[in-house]
Amino acid sequence: MEQQYPLTQYSHGAGCGCKIAPKVLDSILQTELAKQPFPSLLVGNEERDDAAVFDLGDGTALVSTTDFFMPIVDDPEDFGRIASVNAISDVYAMGGKPLVAIAILGWPVNTIPAEVAAKVIDGSRKACAEAGIPLAGGHSIDSPEPIFGLAVTGRVAIKHLKKNGGATPGARLYLTKPLGVGILTTAQKKSLLKPEHAHIAPDSMKRLNKAGERFGRLEYVQAMTDVTGFGLLGHLTEMCEASDTSAVVYFDKTPVIDRQIIDHYLAEKCVPGGTNRNWDSYGHKIAGAEDPTKRHILADPQTSGGLLIAVHPDHLAAFEQEAALEGFELEPLGIMMEKQQAVVTIV
Repeated sequence: MEQQYPLTQYSHGAGCGCKIAPKVLDSILQTELAKQPFPSLLVGNEERDDAAVFDLGDGTALVSTTDFFMPIVDDPEDFGRIASVNAISDVYAMGGKPLVAIAILGWPVNTIPAEVAAKVIDGSRKACAEAGIPLAGGHSIDSPEPIFGLAVTGRVAIKHLKKNGGATPGARLYLTKPLGVGILTTAQKKSLLKPEHAHIAPDSMKRLNKAGERFGRLEYVQAMTDVTGFGLLGHLTEMCEASDTSAVVYFDKTPVIDRQIIDHYLAEKCVPGGTNRNWDSYGHKIAGAEDPTKRHILADPQTSGGLLIAVHPDHLAAFEQEAALEGFELEPLGIMMEKQQAVVTIV
């Protein structure tokens, strides 16, 4: 019988829950060095957006991103596929089209056989093939924990570029994937996940955010980002601050993986460490989260989460029709408001 290597047991973190907390990241990115002028850099580090964007001078721009993490699932092929879908998502979140990917692999070669890493790469190849791009190369190191991800290059017409800023008061907020992935994967890591629930998180995480390319062409889509390690509240906070607005989130309208299932695992204390790190970073900017269940769901770190989209209020029906063409049945989960004391209010 072939020996199994449950990958989540070889790492201290899981998926985008490995991300450094927002306030720690702020400290890391601080510098006293003078900012260098790069007029062609349309989106850089200062914007805290999903990818860098560089003007090519012909009406289009290069979109460049990277994302990698430790195993979020035990199956190696699923790990490679999820990590790749997650990385490619950053290009879609800018309204762009991915062109090519290169792999980033860290592997404990003396602990887990190379054949298992080969399955990770095969999972990545499948994700890239689904996105219509080659996995064209990469780099690998001997690492104490398994790590995998991609650096992805894409392209976007500048007139279709979407950023996490630009939303105006009255815009409605939509999310294309339900929340709760971090809770389920934490249950798996604790060996508490029921067999009948084992497919739910991977099925969500393996779904490409390819709809972002379509949404990027819609003028009434004002802002877009993907929801990953900082949770819905973290990424919405970034959208509000970049747009100089506040937002209201309707908790009962927010898409969540089956609430009975999520409530069961919350009762079993399956709360990722990343949830608490997230809340420590931005909880002071949030109102209406006295109920811990709301915090645990809305700050839950997502891996390969959905697109968060701000849509002009005059075009909601048109947007929902476009979303339906991509297989989504969406309704607004919130609304952008004039700037308030609280960045986000939960009702």
